[in-house]
This record gives sequence, structure tokens and C-alpha cells, in this order.
Amino acid sequence: MSSEIDVKRVKARIRETIWRLLEESNVAEFPRPVYGRIPNFKGADEAARRLFELKVWSSAQVVKSNPDSPQYYVRLQALREGKLLVMASPRLRSGFLLIDPRRVPPSKYVYAATIKGAFIYGRRIRLSEIPPVDLVIAGCVAVNEKGARLGKGGGYSELEYGILREAGLITDSTPIATTVHDLQLIRDDIPLEIHDLTVDYIATPSRIVEIKPRGYKPRGIYWELLTPELRELEVIKELMRFKTRTSSDKRT
Repeated sequence: MSSEIDVKRVKARIRETIWRLLEESNVAEFPRPVYGRIPNFKGADEAARRLFELKVWSSAQVVKSNPDSPQYYVRLQALREGKLLVMASPRLRSGFLLIDPRRVPPSKYVYAATIKGAFIYGRRIRLSEIPPVDLVIAGCVAVNEKGARLGKGGGYSELEYGILREAGLITDSTPIATTVHDLQLIRDDIPLEIHDLTVDYIATPSRIVEIKPRGYKPRGIYWELLTPELRELEVIKELMRFKTRTSSDKRT
């Protein structure tokens, strides 16, 4: 138990350091302050453009993205390039949304890539309606050159990954990328817990880091770690029904 507490303290300390550094260096962008958030930053568009140079981006037809502000440019470009965009709703309260650029007027892509716009121009979808995902985009507070990452502490990136992994929509080989400011790319060790997700590509305004060898990927959801609140999410209940139905189909 004490080691688990120590890990969480280390993680919390790193997050606080990065949030403070971004604010004090005047690179934090709206919404501010960035404390408690996946921080938006000056140069988020440049970091996204570097991501677009990667083969994993150009070959992806279905992109799953977090809903946070710094990854807005990634979501926008996905729509502009005709990619299907699967977006997690904030805290998964509404599960996943699908934004199909063929169903969105091009003049509305800029709005459709936002959280509010995604609810208007996208649609909430069941797990059975989600297409297999080619590329996962994750938001980070901090990440190191081994691909270990920290979110804002709620565990939703890991939960989103776990749900899609359990549903067979992503695999161990599905690439995971993030866009961050250079100040968020750290040399410190980031302790990993069993459910923690690592990234394969890091795009900053100044460079691309490809993680070799690839880091640890969770096998799915660690059900014993889910809080009662998370178990009450409709998407979790849907996943449980999905898995029960799939198991039944296999037996017959």
C-alpha cells in the first residue's frame, strides 16, 4: 500500500511541476489556469503539424482522439483529410462520439472539432458501431522519452483505451501518439502502474520522438481497479453487456 501511495505522490509532484512551469514560462494557453487540465499550450498547432508528417498519421483512416484543447488541431486535420474521428466525450459521460467528415459541411469542420461542435455534428455511438481504430491520440500533462505519460489524474485515457481494447477495436500494435509542448517532455522517470498507458510517438513544436522499443500497453480494463462511480458509466455497462454477449456467442 505504501509503495502505491508513493507512486501517486510522485505522479502528483510531476504534474504540479509541469503545470507551474507552463504557467510561469508563459506558454500556457486558454483555458487557463492549466492546473488540473490536459494543458493547452502555445505551439499546439506546430506540434500537430509535425504529427501529420508521420506515416502512422497518413495511413490512418480512423483516428480516436481525446477531447482536450491542445489536440484540437489534430481533430480538425483528421476531418479535413476525410478521416473518421472517434472522440471520447468528457469523462466518458456520453461514451464515444463519431464525427464523419462526409456528414459535416466543410465550413463547419472548425466547429465540429471542438467538444461542443462534436456533439452537434457528430453522434453518440454504441461500441458495436465503432470502427476498428488505426491511431490513438492521447493528451498528456507530462511524457518522457521512454513513452511513459501522465494525464491529469482521472485515468480516463487508460479507461478509453481499455474499453476499446476489450471491445476488440484496438490491439497491442495500434500506435498511440501525443502532442505536447517541449517543456512537457521530461527526462525524469515516470512510475507506471499496471493500467497506465504509454505512447509510441511524441510530437512537440520542435521535434518528433519515436519510442523504440515500444512501451507497455495495458491488456484492457482492470476491473478490480474501477471505482463504483466508473462502474456506473453507461459505456462501462454497455461493455459488460457486449462482453457477455460475445462470450455467449463463442460458446454456441
